[in-house]
Amino acid sequence: QVQLVESGGGWVQPGGSLRLSCAVSGGGLRINGMEWYRQAPGKQREAVASINTGGTNYSDSVKGRFTISRDNAKNTAYLEMSSLEPEDTAVYICRAYGFRFSIRFDSWGLGTQVTVSS
Repeated sequence: QVQLVESGGGWVQPGGSLRLSCAVSGGGLRINGMEWYRQAPGKQREAVASINTGGTNYSDSVKGRFTISRDNAKNTAYLEMSSLEPEDTAVYICRAYGFRFSIRFDSWGLGTQVTVSS
């Protein structure tokens, strides 16, 4: 079974920074891509950033402020968030997809709360 655990969320003032982590566990993994989404109360889930063999992509709302990276040896993705705004307040959720023992997987974490307020 593939499990994803996010960490690093919390409260930060506008203009501040946070670093989120997403650790993937489960033997025999070959992770093709990892993505970050966010969901604010009363709003639809929004894709924020992705990283795969083709490179990285960002939503227009975070481009230039957020950076996604990945440590393949640790099966972990990171989301560096800077110049945070109250509009960035949401639950941030990680997704990973690829193969485990040659069987395709597409798994999600439970999320970590990010709150930006003064």
